[in-house]
Amino acid sequence: MSHQTGIKANNELKKFFAKCKDDKTRFIKISIAEEQLILADHKDVKHNWEKDFDKYITPTIQENQPCYILYRLDSKNSSGHEWLLISWSPDSSPIRQKMLYASTKATLKQEFGSSQIKEELHGTVASEVTLSGYLKHKKSAAAPAPLSMREEEMQEIRRTEVDANISVDTKQQTLSGVAFPVTEAAKQAIIDMARGTYDYLQFRIDIEQETIHLVCAENIPLEKLPSKVPTDTGRYHLYRFKHTHEGDYMENIVFIYSMPGYSCPIKERMLYSSCKNPLTDTITNLGIDIIKKLEIDSGDELQEKNLYEELHPTLSLHRPKFAKPKGPPNRGPKRMTKHQ
Repeated sequence: MSHQTGIKANNELKKFFAKCKDDKTRFIKISIAEEQLILADHKDVKHNWEKDFDKYITPTIQENQPCYILYRLDSKNSSGHEWLLISWSPDSSPIRQKMLYASTKATLKQEFGSSQIKEELHGTVASEVTLSGYLKHKKSAAAPAPLSMREEEMQEIRRTEVDANISVDTKQQTLSGVAFPVTEAAKQAIIDMARGTYDYLQFRIDIEQETIHLVCAENIPLEKLPSKVPTDTGRYHLYRFKHTHEGDYMENIVFIYSMPGYSCPIKERMLYSSCKNPLTDTITNLGIDIIKKLEIDSGDELQEKNLYEELHPTLSLHRPKFAKPKGPPNRGPKRMTKHQ
């Protein structure tokens, strides 16, 4: 979910957008000042887009100051020349600045014309917004997502399998868990969270009554989230994780199932595990889109870095080869058997 700041382009920038889409303009730098999008710099075409890239962009970016760069490519579509939108947001810049630029990017695209923006590039270090960095980004985006050996096997099975054994006697599992009723207070809190009232909800199972109750509904920062996880009983948690990813400000709902190891009774562990899927279905039906489901043993696992990696895992394009294990030592030469 992305939120906009209400910052708009000033009159000078709007007038420039109206006339810059001709064959002359190559480079536009836009900044935010006094709660407005302003024109910071612009340059005309001198050579092709590859020769102009590093010559215009590298000297313009500042180490601690985010900005937007619109760079005109040489390709065209039905709306005219195609453009590259670069969001420069260095790690050294203040968090408020990074959040402000991330939340205003959608407005900038609307003001300029989204149909003419072919690609987007997000940079936090200078090497990412060079020509070589842009070409690496294009190559990485075009590469297929890496699969584990197990995923490749399952993909091959799905591609070749034929459901020839299905008949009226075929039995299939239809029960996905134990659906304990959710109290009205818990349902109302879920609805309120969908409307943006709360950032955090916690639920517990009443084993005697076989119902799911609301424990608390609050607005808490991420730093306090680990302290909310009990160390002696199971719980369900819903948390709105606010962060930025590739220049975009995002708010993602994460469902967390916490169970502190084997210190809890077996019946409690089984009930929390069995009620998890029906509860998430109820939450989804009440208007909350769960982006990620997590299972944890303790609150120490709920750090910002861990949540970010769960939502945006790093893709590895180079899979190490499997090393064939050595045979038993001192087994001697292989024995040859002659068939009679």
